[in-house]
Formats: sequence, structure tokens, C-alpha cells
Amino acid sequence: MTVTISSYSATGIAPERFRQVFRRYPAGVVAVTADAGSGPVGFTATSLTSLSIDPPLASFGIAEAASSWPHIERAATAVINFLGADQEPLARRFATSGIDRFAAPTAWRRLPTGEPVLDEVAGWLRLSVEQTVPAGDHRIVVARVEDSWLDPERRPLVFHDGAYHSL
Repeated sequence: MTVTISSYSATGIAPERFRQVFRRYPAGVVAVTADAGSGPVGFTATSLTSLSIDPPLASFGIAEAASSWPHIERAATAVINFLGADQEPLARRFATSGIDRFAAPTAWRRLPTGEPVLDEVAGWLRLSVEQTVPAGDHRIVVARVEDSWLDPERRPLVFHDGAYHSL
């Protein structure tokens, strides 16, 4: 089945078409966590990208309207938590506005360097923020990968067509 929507906005394709196209693109699910000094914050993202091997750089996007943005903007470091296939409830929790995402039942701890990291994830990257780049209604955070941990036995959580899946 082919679906064609030919509506356009003044600045490109219509927002509905943009969402429709990207819903069909599978993406890994991560929870970005940080603490800029006023307690841990975090949010669910599918916008993680590896940018460079030398130096090791990664990026993620965050909406300027997101409640976590003011904290991420001030944070010098962040953690990318790769969610496992069984962690859909955690992904939904970190995607919910207006709640304390770190309250029970969320299990988490601090790394020796102070950043909040979620328990039982498939892996994590500890990042040092290098720059933020304005991009429409979002910011792109570019960061250097400083440390990592990986559980090679855990399958990843994937988001596709509006739903969570495992491989």
C-alpha cells in the first residue's frame, strides 16, 4: 500500500507527513539522564547519532519546550542509557511529562563521576557536552564519549510505527 500526502507547509512538507514518514523509520530507544546541580533529569529519545570515531562524538536532539531542556542546557555531562527490550515501561516513564521520572519504581544510581545512570540497561555512554546547536524547535547536543558500559546479552528496545518492539 502506498500512501501519498501532497500537502505542504510554507517551510516544507506538512507536519503530519513529516511524522508519518519518521514513524516508519525504526530507531533505538535511549533515556538521556543528567544532573546540572538541581537533581537528576531525564527523557526518552530516539534521536541518538554517532558522529565521529576520532574524537568519539555522539549527538542527540531535545525540544526547547521539553521540561528537561533547561537542565540539559546547563549540564556539563550526560549519560545515554540504552534501553533493553524489556524496558518499555521505563521508556514510557521517561517520556511522560509532569512526573518525577527518578521516583520509584525507577532504579538508578550515580556513576563515580556523579551522573545519574539507570539500572539494568543494555548499556550506557557517559558524555561531556561540547556544544549545543539550534535546530528549529529543538537543540542538537554534541558530546564527547568519555566512558561506556555494555551488556552484550541484552537485546535493544526499538521504536517503530508508533510502538515499542524488540529485535
